[in-house]
Amino acid sequence: MKFARESWPFVLPFPAAAAILAALGRGGWALGALAAGAGVLAFFRDPPRRYLGEEGEPEAVLAAADGRITRVDRIEDPEIGPGRYHRIVTFLSVFAVHVQRAPAAGEVVASRRAAGRKLAAFREEAGELNAMHLTVIRRPNGDLIGVRQIAGLLARRVVCYLRVGDRVQRGQLMGLIKFGSRVDLLVPDAYRLLVEPGGRPRTGATPVALPPGEVS
Repeated sequence: MKFARESWPFVLPFPAAAAILAALGRGGWALGALAAGAGVLAFFRDPPRRYLGEEGEPEAVLAAADGRITRVDRIEDPEIGPGRYHRIVTFLSVFAVHVQRAPAAGEVVASRRAAGRKLAAFREEAGELNAMHLTVIRRPNGDLIGVRQIAGLLARRVVCYLRVGDRVQRGQLMGLIKFGSRVDLLVPDAYRLLVEPGGRPRTGATPVALPPGEVS
């Protein structure tokens, strides 16, 4: 099991505290500190993921985040591009995997952070008011795919590794959100969705949408 590199400033204080407590003869407290550190480390786990679908579905858009799909709707989003988009809203609880992966291969044409509030991620207005990072990937055919990483009540920082001009592969690690949060995946309105509210996708592994002409 791999872990995101951002985990260590959060995790290392716990074994250090455990060592000090053990030296002071506080064995129970030392074990508690180690257990707490293991719990924090779990937030940053990066399990291996691979799309196991049919070879005939090379254009399938994959989930960008683990969690539970709380809403699927259609919106206009000028920050991504003209036209309407399907929006797939995924809520990440504190128990979910918190790394995100690129839903499609292509070139990063937008990568920008926006300051904001720290409302609970499940609240509808969190998508407009909370701190977030938007990444837009242009597929080889010109289609635009958006990923909006949104901070939540417990999330202190959104991290995105991708920059404008980067060329990414589908399933490539793209960032993480530290603790509970939300991720919105936006695909063109002409795409056919493969998921619905209540679903629990796995980042980099679950197909969520197909472009026109693709079959499943």
